[in-house]
Amino acid sequence: MPSPSSKYTKVLALVVILLLPASFYLMMQSGEHHYTKLPLIGPKAAVQNNEGGYDTIYHQIPYFEFTNQDGETVTRDDLLGKIYITDFFFATCPTICPRMAGNMKYLQDKFKDKKDLRFISITVNPEHDNVEVLKEYADMVHADTESWSFLTGDKDKIYDLALKGFFASVGEDEVAPGGFLHTQYFVLVDKKGHIRGLFDGTVYSEMKKDLTDALDILYREEVVPLKGDDKYKVEQRK
Repeated sequence: MPSPSSKYTKVLALVVILLLPASFYLMMQSGEHHYTKLPLIGPKAAVQNNEGGYDTIYHQIPYFEFTNQDGETVTRDDLLGKIYITDFFFATCPTICPRMAGNMKYLQDKFKDKKDLRFISITVNPEHDNVEVLKEYADMVHADTESWSFLTGDKDKIYDLALKGFFASVGEDEVAPGGFLHTQYFVLVDKKGHIRGLFDGTVYSEMKKDLTDALDILYREEVVPLKGDDKYKVEQRK
């Protein structure tokens, strides 16, 4: 017959097994997380909630609607629920764009198993970079267009989105090589439309180390969600 101590040990083990998952979940939701967190980049505002308190609302990418290299419409809402990396370019760029495209291709190949990761390249010369031009450019840089989209659309809307949405400097410039200026930074956006990092798209070491680490952190947040994560939800356009 089992001894009393043996029965006690079995009961204790059962209690631990039952309580440990719940304790871990509560700790992740309410306790401190001891790992690096990415910042939420951009302006923020305090908004009163239904309980009378205040939530901090962070900048989110505004709604946009452009056309990709296959003539398909791509919107901001299509990207909700996905992590994506955005850059600005133009097809006839003679300087930094080829290097940026090469580094974006490196990231696409490195993270090819991440089915919820997207790559978005938006032209700053939409009057030239139509669907056919973007299709040729995508082929030239060996992009897998299942996850990498090249977008064109109304120039004013693109420039407005670049400045107000992605905090990116773009524009026409007669003295710039190719006639256009645009930022060299890759913008990392999380699944709720928040900007979580800016990385120099011309520097391979930043892709290999900094941006790779940032992506790993974002995916870790899915396993260990940030406290108060619900208040960062994005209202989809109707």
